[in-house]
Amino acid sequence: MLLYTVTSSCGEHRESGILKHGFFAPSFLHKSTLLEAELETRTDKGMVSQVSTSNSSTAIGFDERMLLHSEVEMKSHPHPERPDRLRAIAASLATAGIFPGRCYPIPAREITKEELEMVHSAENIQAVEVSSNVISCYFTPDTYANKHSAQAARLAAGLCADLASEVFSGRAKNGFALVRPPGHHAGVKQAMGFCLHNNAAVSALAAQAAGAKKVLIVDWDVHHGNGTQEIFEQNKSVLYISLHRHEFGRFYPGTGAADEVGTMGAEGYCVNVPWSQSGVGDNDYIFAFKQVVLPIASAFAPDLTIISAGFDAARGDPLGMCDVTPAGYAQMTYLLNIVSGGKLLVILEGGYNLRSISSSATAVIKVLLGESPGCDLDDPLPSRAGMKTVLDVLAIQKNFWPVLESSFSQLQSQYEIYTTQRRKPRKKRGRGVVPPLCWRWSRKRLLYHVLKGQLRVRGKGF
Repeated sequence: MLLYTVTSSCGEHRESGILKHGFFAPSFLHKSTLLEAELETRTDKGMVSQVSTSNSSTAIGFDERMLLHSEVEMKSHPHPERPDRLRAIAASLATAGIFPGRCYPIPAREITKEELEMVHSAENIQAVEVSSNVISCYFTPDTYANKHSAQAARLAAGLCADLASEVFSGRAKNGFALVRPPGHHAGVKQAMGFCLHNNAAVSALAAQAAGAKKVLIVDWDVHHGNGTQEIFEQNKSVLYISLHRHEFGRFYPGTGAADEVGTMGAEGYCVNVPWSQSGVGDNDYIFAFKQVVLPIASAFAPDLTIISAGFDAARGDPLGMCDVTPAGYAQMTYLLNIVSGGKLLVILEGGYNLRSISSSATAVIKVLLGESPGCDLDDPLPSRAGMKTVLDVLAIQKNFWPVLESSFSQLQSQYEIYTTQRRKPRKKRGRGVVPPLCWRWSRKRLLYHVLKGQLRVRGKGF
């Protein structure tokens, strides 16, 4: 059974789970300017300045055909997951002399059906393929496809799989997948949340096919990667850690509560850090990394680390409404780079403000190239809500990861002290009413002096 109705056109984004959160970020450059600055990777025209493909270089996965995946119907606002996202990042990298320049591209290939069947159901794969026969269709009200979308999804997954193999084998120092459509919402049976194939899941299994025994996926997209969690929630060889807005299930997609820890003997191999409100910034993220992510990741000791790098928690993103800066993303990348001996693959997921995603992605790739992340938040001071979220996660995950026990005890004491201090009563100073000066010489002069505090009105005693 197909997951959507195949028609030439399927209406508006009714009841969209993602689109209803905020406005759309406008393009910061004219389309022609973006096209002039965007990455040129067609080797048949000799337009790429190749960097030596050695284990000291950062590999980039990109193909222009992924730009053909776009919404056909013209709406009052452009769909947030649009080709300009890749163009903006490519323009930023080209301007910085990073790519082309300091990184090298890997050849693009389309993922095979056999590889996809390790992640998705046959019905789901067929549903995506059928979209190539129509002008326009929707898998869900917010997940579109045109006749180029299936190929774009196959290219994205194929690039991610090959990057994982390159990085794990040591042929590349690390990698960045500049791909779309994104993938972490795509589950076993359904494409959703702008995602068609799950690129991170395909990458993890490709690395394991190349010899990796354990793979860590850290998902910092502002939305929970429900698809990735579903695919690996019974798998102890893949550890999935997600930091996302949750707001007790009210934020899309509603999954990812702290008590979702994995099933069928793999409890503890899903770790969710569910923020309870918007506005979460660098300090909360770095605090969660140091208290939760890094201790668990170190105990797990992965052979490869994959980042599902959505940049929609970035400052200025219209859907995420959070406050992570490029420096914050750079710092998180730096911290994860040491977990698996530098074998790190970063895969683009969400992010819908063009300025934010281009500056954030550039900051991340600079760290992959060996540059300093800039600021070092040794002792980040989290928000009260952020500390409470981390404490709740530690209370659950310490049952599966003993390394968290001491951190939980210390943080619990700190939180109790912090909460007690916040509850101390404060003396309130009343603000007196200031009467008009003209009352001083009018019939209201008595009231004037009372309000000014120069006279006291005594009540009759009983």
